[in-house]
Amino acid sequence: METSQIIGILAGILTATSMLPQVIKMIKERSASQVSLIMMMILILGITLWVVYGIMKADIPIIASNAFALLINFVMVFLRYLYRNNVSSTKS
Repeated sequence: METSQIIGILAGILTATSMLPQVIKMIKERSASQVSLIMMMILILGITLWVVYGIMKADIPIIASNAFALLINFVMVFLRYLYRNNVSSTKS
């Protein structure tokens, strides 16, 4: 594996997992009031375009890392829908 691929994979992993603390917080607090649906939709569109770009370039690190990021963001949208009427009971 080339150095550039390793860097691409690491960058993708770090970027994709950056949303995990937010997902964990949403699950613990059973609240999604802090998440903007418009921001999530724009982010999902951007990530989707990265996946398409990766497919067009046949670049596995771009495809894999952005597909993972897409999954995490869809989970966040699902949690936002699931907890849409809940107000956080835990103070941050």
